[in-house]
Amino acid sequence: MNFENSRREFNRAKNLMPGGVNSPVRAFKNVNRDPIFIARAEGSKIYDVDGNEFIDFVGSWGPMIAGHANPRVVRALQKAVENGTSFGAPTKLESELAELVQEFYPAIEMIRFVNSGTEATMSALRLARGFTNRDKIVKFIGCYHGHSDSLLVNAGSGAATFGTPSSPGVTDSVARDTICVDYNDIDAFKKVMADFGNEIAAVIVEPVAGNMGLIPPRENFLETLRAETQKSGSILIFDEVMTGFRTPRFKIQPDLTCLGKIIGGGLPCAAYGGRRDIMEFVSPSGKVYQAGTLSGNPLAMTAGIETLKILKDTPDAIQILTSRTKKILDAWKSIAEENSIPIRTTQAGAMFCIFFTDSKVENFSDVEKSDLNRFKLWFSEMLDRGIYLPPSQFETIFMSLAHSDDDINRMIAVSREVFEIIRQYVSRQEI
Repeated sequence: MNFENSRREFNRAKNLMPGGVNSPVRAFKNVNRDPIFIARAEGSKIYDVDGNEFIDFVGSWGPMIAGHANPRVVRALQKAVENGTSFGAPTKLESELAELVQEFYPAIEMIRFVNSGTEATMSALRLARGFTNRDKIVKFIGCYHGHSDSLLVNAGSGAATFGTPSSPGVTDSVARDTICVDYNDIDAFKKVMADFGNEIAAVIVEPVAGNMGLIPPRENFLETLRAETQKSGSILIFDEVMTGFRTPRFKIQPDLTCLGKIIGGGLPCAAYGGRRDIMEFVSPSGKVYQAGTLSGNPLAMTAGIETLKILKDTPDAIQILTSRTKKILDAWKSIAEENSIPIRTTQAGAMFCIFFTDSKVENFSDVEKSDLNRFKLWFSEMLDRGIYLPPSQFETIFMSLAHSDDDINRMIAVSREVFEIIRQYVSRQEI
């Protein structure tokens, strides 16, 4: 494939934006390549500025569950934009989307729309602190909840420690109020709650971790979070910005849930919601302040409404997506075994991942031990054959309703070619 125009655009962008991008992973630094610049998309396909076609398994990092430029969503947006793009005032669309969200998430008794997943998690944590009158929060290493200060925190030494800033600009005092625990480490979490439970305002978690690759929760992990937070009076927050509407319903009911991506149908939109008694602490009902001029924007509401209606109108949508995903993973495991390439695969509904390792993958440390050089080769060779995957081992792959049997068969056929290439490199001890 020729990427000349993408290279030209990247050189132009680097003079105008930090790293040439507006979100770091887009720069392709994790895979030692220049990014491709997208010109348009339709269904399961994206097309770059050089005219190359790719089967897209990124889906704008999750929201395009109905496919790109879905005709129903496009028609609804065309009609909505004729009425105006933003009012900074209430519309009935907000209530309509709220009611649709409640159909999928009955535990969300009240909801507040915002514009990004970062806004949703940041606001939910502020609300939890205001409701409990406590300062400390617990997060899990490798779970990403946006770029607000209290969540840009690394673990210190030990299994569970007070955090240290992971980005310049985050103060030590903010980081000290964040306690970091390994994802899936039940014993470490229970010790934290035993030591600090009455100081902890909230525990925030991706119920299925999607920002260190895809890592499902261990048996009883989520149940333990629920039991311990109820015991201490802490707020349990599920960050379902990625998992929302893509995975089977969790048995555990959190106090607050953060949503994003799909509820905007590809437009900037997110939300946090949950128990009525907690949500009524949000201004103007309560004293916890949060506001946004573009929150509840009519275009984002329209795209979200139509996307959720498409999911409602698709019988067994999650089962369909899960089955399509499993077909790919079964093929990967079989082909990898034929080529003597050790891999681990993970799946949660319409989200999936591949790790080049023969060891278990249950937390961030396990992911770091996987063979990143093999992943880089995998990504690059797949891209050159028209398969667009996340450009990092630490991201998740997404299935959509727009992916056809031909797309899946093409993915499997290309994967077979690429596994053979990896085997050749391994035999020459080049990776």
